[in-house]
Amino acid sequence: MSDSYLTLDKSAHTEIKIKGSRFIGFVSPAKDKQEAEQIISERSKTYYDATHNCYAYVIGLDPSIQFRYNDDGEPSGTAGKPILDMIQGRNLTQVVCVVTRYFGGTKLGTGGLVRAYGQCARETLDASRIVEQFQMKRISLRFPYDLTGSVMTILSKYHATIQTTQYGDETELAVDVRISHCSILTETLQENTGGRILIQNK
Repeated sequence: MSDSYLTLDKSAHTEIKIKGSRFIGFVSPAKDKQEAEQIISERSKTYYDATHNCYAYVIGLDPSIQFRYNDDGEPSGTAGKPILDMIQGRNLTQVVCVVTRYFGGTKLGTGGLVRAYGQCARETLDASRIVEQFQMKRISLRFPYDLTGSVMTILSKYHATIQTTQYGDETELAVDVRISHCSILTETLQENTGGRILIQNK
């Protein structure tokens, strides 16, 4: 199973007008469901006087991906679902998209609404940048100080990220490593230190 996934690198917003209605799109990365719903709440408060604040989000990684969408009073399936389709069509996760509408006086019909919300979501997603991220695992390492140089070289080779460091007679590190690199990293550390390293999962 792959430990990589696609998400957005930053938030972005766009605005379009269709037959007098104003559509304001906003996208953002979100690390979990709570953050996604907080972003939705903040957008709804900012645009409290809007006719609709519709949204969709995709959160989680295989095999536990979750998604949710909401039409916020628009006809069922005409707002939240087109927004969700734009997110899923790019195979994104950890992403939330909110499209705010100020009604301009002309009804768009169900097909027109689907196209409008989909267009706004698409253009807003295009205003951000898709990036590849990796599922990480944190491990702790403890080893004699004289092994520090060789251990650091191995960690660099496997692109492990050091989170905390403590030096003394022994060096203690907490590092994040890609899940797919974890087994080979620990094996390499054991081999190159002659088993003089203690490795624990956090």
